[in-house]
Amino acid sequence: MTAKITDPETERKEILQEYRELLSEISTRTDDEEQQQLKKAFQIAAEAHKDMRRKSGEPYIIHPVKVARTTVEEIGLGATSAICALLHDVVEDTDYTLKDIEDLFNPTIAQIIDGLTKISGIFDQTHQSHQAENFRKILLTLSDDVRVILIKLADRLHNMRTLDSMPPDKQFKIASETSYLYAPLANRLGLFSIKSELEDLALKYTHPEVYETITQKLKESELERKRFINRFIFPIKKALNQEGFSYKIIHRTKSINSIWRKMKNKEIPFEEVYDLFAIRIIIDTPLSQEKQDCWHVYSLVTDFYRPKMDRLRDWISIPKANGYESLHTTVMSNEGKWVEIQIRSTRMDDIAEKGFAAHWKYKGDGSVTDLGLDDWLSKIREWLQNPESNALDFLDDFKLNLFSEEIYVFTPQGDIKTLPVNASCLDFAYAIHSQVGNMAIGAKVNYKLQPLSKALHSGDQVEIITSKKQEPKEEWFNWVTTARAKTQIKTAIKEKRKKYVEPGKRVLKQLFRKFKIEFNDANIKAFMNFIKEQSEVDFYYKIATEEIDQEKIKDFSNYYKKGNWLRQIKKQFTRTTKSDSNALYNDIRQKLESKPEQLLLGQDIGKMNYVLADCCNPIPGDDVIAFIKPNKGLEVHQTNCPKAIELMSTYGNSAVKAKWKETPTVQFLTGIKIEGIDKLGLVNDITKVISTELNVNIRSLEIRSHDGLSEGIIMLYLSNTEHLKNLINKLQNIDGVQKVQRIKKSDSLK
Repeated sequence: MTAKITDPETERKEILQEYRELLSEISTRTDDEEQQQLKKAFQIAAEAHKDMRRKSGEPYIIHPVKVARTTVEEIGLGATSAICALLHDVVEDTDYTLKDIEDLFNPTIAQIIDGLTKISGIFDQTHQSHQAENFRKILLTLSDDVRVILIKLADRLHNMRTLDSMPPDKQFKIASETSYLYAPLANRLGLFSIKSELEDLALKYTHPEVYETITQKLKESELERKRFINRFIFPIKKALNQEGFSYKIIHRTKSINSIWRKMKNKEIPFEEVYDLFAIRIIIDTPLSQEKQDCWHVYSLVTDFYRPKMDRLRDWISIPKANGYESLHTTVMSNEGKWVEIQIRSTRMDDIAEKGFAAHWKYKGDGSVTDLGLDDWLSKIREWLQNPESNALDFLDDFKLNLFSEEIYVFTPQGDIKTLPVNASCLDFAYAIHSQVGNMAIGAKVNYKLQPLSKALHSGDQVEIITSKKQEPKEEWFNWVTTARAKTQIKTAIKEKRKKYVEPGKRVLKQLFRKFKIEFNDANIKAFMNFIKEQSEVDFYYKIATEEIDQEKIKDFSNYYKKGNWLRQIKKQFTRTTKSDSNALYNDIRQKLESKPEQLLLGQDIGKMNYVLADCCNPIPGDDVIAFIKPNKGLEVHQTNCPKAIELMSTYGNSAVKAKWKETPTVQFLTGIKIEGIDKLGLVNDITKVISTELNVNIRSLEIRSHDGLSEGIIMLYLSNTEHLKNLINKLQNIDGVQKVQRIKKSDSLK
């Protein structure tokens, strides 16, 4: 993107205009003193960044002002947050210190800016686990003052809005992080609009062709959608007016990312995505009448349109854990199209749009009870305080709980516990208390005895049966999904195993003496490495319980006596002085820097080992990206592979953009899924096209017929994506074949 060039006077006017827009938005919520503080913050930031420019070429000060506007206009925060947004890069980029900020403003502002400074540049580390560790630090700050993460989300949103100016590799990396971590975090904090925009912008850079195609199709169908909506809402508006409601009806188009997700999940084209929009009815009604009036509006809507009962969602009686309240239904229009209707009050809509900030605004004036966000933050604090938690394990656990849909389960006393879908009785036990979980032996679900592994459903009433003799077991990890339960089980098992450390040492000393191995730290570490055991506590536990037996020590003894132990010790200590396979990492990096344009994949890759990921089975012609994996070389994924998005977010600096070398003689294993009408000779027609017409080698073929339909998966060897497209086109022309598509790892015959 060409740098933006304007004259100084035009730039000065643009900066002042942005600042005046900020003042205009926040003036009704601030007193004179706060406005003076805001003015001071703007002047300090403008002076601090006066000689700095962004990649786009615009003055840097535009960025903090835009971030401040987002925190005020789109998140609903106040003057303190706007001041912090204006100053969020000042301490890092200038000579100002936190003490200066505290003296000029107050300790709260200094504390928030300190949190923002600590997490700035979070994803610019080279060590693979630093990103996960720093994300953990973000959440630690979140649990202290949630405004830090809200401002950080505003910062990320503006960066995504201006990502065009970054080079492609940075665009892909930042977009991947955004979809993997920031968008779901925005959703968990109730910022639905920001979450949707972050997802759409991420899609723009991870799947640009998809983004542009859906955007264009939405533009082409916009006029017809508006006409349909006007016809649809006309009788509803008439009924609401007759009942005397104060209301507004708005409609929103489904986000581009949501449309793409539905197209992928249902394997349908854009034209078959019928719920492209939702109608929202917002009523202005007192708190005491909200529930009654929302159901009244539902009754009016269903007087005209028939509802789909399995699509009724009552988040008014039991709000989502992020505070979201609304009544959702899907109804059949008079034109044969399903339409989603959302019914909510003005207060509910404010919370849905402004999320956490609005939640606190209403909670503060005593109008509503806690909506679950406090509990969520408490859980985060608990996870973070676990010293044994590995950073990457923590990130996986957090993602699991962040993304999961929720169920509502009742205690015998009628209290509600919110758990992720597929949570078990054991998850429920740990949600009550760690000791209840540790002593659990069974459960009564709806008064019927069930095992701890039993999956729960919304509305279940659960009573946990305990025994003081019970202790957590390894197999329990297979029964739980929540991070809290996993952490508590891990802690309890480790405490139990610590009792075996000293007995284990005594047994090991005797066995080492028996096999004439000197008992010292170097040999113990060499033996642990020999049997691939990393945890010292687990190591001595297994020695004491004879899980590691004499045969393993005998094998090590032979290894030891041959002199291999010296190399083993050297290898062990080399690893402890270097971060995660730095030698291999740097070696590959150096080789790649000799060809900085792109990594070439094909018959010869400069003696660098690489594997094609089996989650997406990339073949020549696919857009691909490679990741440097510790001790393994390179792993190649399609750029649109969900696993690649996750790896880019977590190991972004180990990623290498790759392209295929022209290698027409090399064959790659891939697969296709065929669906069609069950008819005589169909299999013969399919194999004739594949083997005879296109001369493609079939590795395996499985076709099943049921209820007059046929479905098959064929694994075959192809040269590139053009070869694959040609094959798919040929197969789709066969009489009786309805659909042919490239398979994903998850595809199987039903």
